[in-house]
Amino acid sequence: MLGPMPPTPSARRKRVGIELRKMRDAAGVTTAEAAVVLGLARTKVTLIEQGIYAVTPERVLALAHKYEESDTTYVEAIATMAGDKTKGWWEEYRGSVPVGFLDICEFEYHAMGMRSYQVCHPPGPMQSERYCRAIFQDSQVKLTPRVVETRVENRMRRSETLMTEGAQPYTAIVHEAALRMQFGGRDVAREQLEWMLELSELPHVTLRAVSFASGGFKGSGQAVYYASGRVPRLDTVMYDSVDGPIFLDSTEHLERYRSIIEQMTDRSLSVEGSRDLIAKIKKEI
Repeated sequence: MLGPMPPTPSARRKRVGIELRKMRDAAGVTTAEAAVVLGLARTKVTLIEQGIYAVTPERVLALAHKYEESDTTYVEAIATMAGDKTKGWWEEYRGSVPVGFLDICEFEYHAMGMRSYQVCHPPGPMQSERYCRAIFQDSQVKLTPRVVETRVENRMRRSETLMTEGAQPYTAIVHEAALRMQFGGRDVAREQLEWMLELSELPHVTLRAVSFASGGFKGSGQAVYYASGRVPRLDTVMYDSVDGPIFLDSTEHLERYRSIIEQMTDRSLSVEGSRDLIAKIKKEI
């Protein structure tokens, strides 16, 4: 049975729909043919693919069989996503922060690992509370104090989830430019660097810096956030825009950004070298 129509589709429900659409397109099957398999109207298949309606794991498997998808691990991962009814902590913020922020929280919560490359400021989950507040206060669109505090609270909750010992692997590659930015002033900037050094000691966290001396390289100006799914085909790339986060999931995009992150990693300092650079910058500020 189809589930109830939610006010706003969750990130994972939308992703299930996207993957079903990919499979159907690859198989050359029409929505009318897919509808026969499910015993539904053709329009309902479209709504499922848009993430507007939920679909059961059993129907995911039925559609995958129709589409002759041979990657059973991939199909089972999608079926698991379809059956997951988790109401995460981020739902408390629905209606009070942008939907894109909630989607990021949801992807992070379910990811098998996170990789981040930042150019202008440290990744959100590694920001101190005061540094985070300064960033939101300096937003392109003037935010009210109440909105700023809500967004800071949301980001601190993300940090609690990802920066707790035992969480999934988290790798942050941060350019020296971001390390030298002084949002909130010198004291806040020093506090931010000290906080990053402290978090880098967590066993699941890897922090690496790209120094100015590394020179330029492909993708050097692009901030990237890469979430690993249960299988590589379910990975997600996210990058910021003035209109909010943009999510990419095509095979071509995933391959391209994996390559970019590998290049960024190759250009970065070692873990110890990165810690030394951060400590040095902290003294210089």
